[in-house]
Amino acid sequence: MTGGGTAIRPATPEDHEAIWRILKPVYRAGETYCIPPDITRDEALADWFAAPFTVFVAEADGLVLGTSHVGRNRPGPAAHVANASFATHPSARDRGIARALVAHAKDWARNQGFRAMQFNFVVATNADAVHSWQKAGFDIVGRLPGAFLHPQHGYVDALVMFHDLTGGQP
Repeated sequence: MTGGGTAIRPATPEDHEAIWRILKPVYRAGETYCIPPDITRDEALADWFAAPFTVFVAEADGLVLGTSHVGRNRPGPAAHVANASFATHPSARDRGIARALVAHAKDWARNQGFRAMQFNFVVATNADAVHSWQKAGFDIVGRLPGAFLHPQHGYVDALVMFHDLTGGQP
């Protein structure tokens, strides 16, 4: 359980429909993820649940209002850096669901032995996400000019964001 009455737990197969209800409008909009906007339900869920990620859901008032997947960013010598993605149901915006999910993801990653977390591709026009991740301690460490074809704005930058999970400890 996290603050504000939001509980975060591992996702189960029974959560698939609720997760799809969250992912579908995000993917269909084509504004924030490098996912084909016409992706099918089964393809989307297979991608969201793909190894090496562990999927979580955020519940409040008995409803699944958000989801995350957290896991290794890259294998081998970079296996100590986690990656994560987040999505919230449109009706749950501004309720702290994303904040709870990112705090949980950082704690989970740290407890799994990850030393850092990196977001590889944050669309720069997604100002709410950029602001939220900066508030959560992530720094913009790279900019990929024109790397994302936004349906309204054309080619926009993508950001690489990074957070040290060790608190500066070796």
